[in-house]
Amino acid sequence: MPQKWLVFVCTLITTPFLVFSGNVDFIIKERANLLQKELDLMLGSDMVLTDSEKKANEIFMDLKTRELEYGFKNPQYYNCSKHFFEYNTEIMNSELFKLIQKMPKGALLHAHDTALLKADYVLNLTYWDNLYVCFQENNINFLFSEDRPTTFCGTKWELVKDKRYSFSTVEEFDNELKKYFTLVIHNPKEVYTDINGVWKKFQDYFINTEGLFSYKPVWEKYFYDTLKSARDDNIMYLEIRSVLPPLYDIKGNVFDSITTAECYKKVLDKFKTDFPDFFGAKLIYAPSRSVDAEVVKKYMEIAKEIKKKMPDFLAGFDLVGQEDLGAPIKEFMSELIEASDETNYFFHAGETNWYGTSSDENLADAIVLGARRIGHAFAIVKHPLLMEEVKKRNIALEVNVISNAVLKLVEDVRNHPLALLLAQNMPVVISSDDPGLWEAEMLSHDFYVTFVGVASKHADLRLLKKLAFNSLCYSEISNKDKALHEFNIRWTKFIDSIVKDKW
Repeated sequence: MPQKWLVFVCTLITTPFLVFSGNVDFIIKERANLLQKELDLMLGSDMVLTDSEKKANEIFMDLKTRELEYGFKNPQYYNCSKHFFEYNTEIMNSELFKLIQKMPKGALLHAHDTALLKADYVLNLTYWDNLYVCFQENNINFLFSEDRPTTFCGTKWELVKDKRYSFSTVEEFDNELKKYFTLVIHNPKEVYTDINGVWKKFQDYFINTEGLFSYKPVWEKYFYDTLKSARDDNIMYLEIRSVLPPLYDIKGNVFDSITTAECYKKVLDKFKTDFPDFFGAKLIYAPSRSVDAEVVKKYMEIAKEIKKKMPDFLAGFDLVGQEDLGAPIKEFMSELIEASDETNYFFHAGETNWYGTSSDENLADAIVLGARRIGHAFAIVKHPLLMEEVKKRNIALEVNVISNAVLKLVEDVRNHPLALLLAQNMPVVISSDDPGLWEAEMLSHDFYVTFVGVASKHADLRLLKKLAFNSLCYSEISNKDKALHEFNIRWTKFIDSIVKDKW
């Protein structure tokens, strides 16, 4: 092709396809049309607000706009651009946060069982009788026993009660003990310098508290209070992920994973009797991914047995742990395919910043294995075809904004991939993962950060309602129609209470 023709073709390619009429009004109208079309694509744009909801929306948007415009003019004070530990308690004074707390939120669908209640709650458990502690260099072990334990301890087993009162003050001892029960520190960016560092501290929590939580009476008490905390945060229904560790009693008897699941069901039944307005909970059996295929085969047998004994309680199966270091889903493909006819999957996948690795390619495995929902899916925005498949197959993405920030996937939540997922009307549900470890409410903090820190400034009450609605639609709740009907009743009461207070 002659050189002059190449220049001509390149000019055609690089010249913007615009026809300037010289009419400023025309250009301004086109700009407005483009932005409106974009807003019409956003999650929640299909929701139609009632007159009362429109009035409530004015309140929500006035509060949101004030917070955002202050942050825009004073970026050094904008909370959501900081580390969560710098503002997790401060935002609880926000009027908008208080409204979101009162808002019906539907269901919590991505939550790990022993990381849902805050450090003070865990600390109070150490006041129980017959609890022994073993302090080692950087770790701690607990064990309930009638007598001094004889199991290995790198130092010596001591009654927590005796150890507590041997310190100069009880407060000093409790403050030291509490450090094992939380990730919250005053200088997180200096201490948690990379993802492996914060994940080690994160995983140490589960190791250090195993002997405390796996004591059968504590296990049951913790779950009951978890359900209560969920209800207090205006959550109707919960799907809880658990590794189902073996439990033990004061006599040293040890119980298997099936019994652990049965304990959950027993506690749930009691809670629903005590609080009949709560719509229940289901279990997602979620053991460690850092194993081989033979162990996964045993996992599937356990899931099968639980399903047989409690068919209405088991929601499905997942594999958990740091994806970058754990085994990818593809290593267990045969075992998972074999069990897929009788097991629902809710895989953690794409919880990574990497691209083209086994971690983000877990997303493809989750999709082809027919996952009902995908946990985190942080990396999916790098896979446009997989995004299309997720939307086509109506697979919900369980997004945990604060978790992703705390665990070093994103520094500034304004850059969270969720922003793109919301803009493109992807099937999203908001969850909280392990809120107790970062002193967050069960779901309110994640809804607030999503609304103020991630979503468009123009995203309004329709987005919040859609996210709450999605959580029930994509849940495994048994009586979904009844739950959705009840949600609408609670939502209407919530809206009416706001409007009544204002007008």
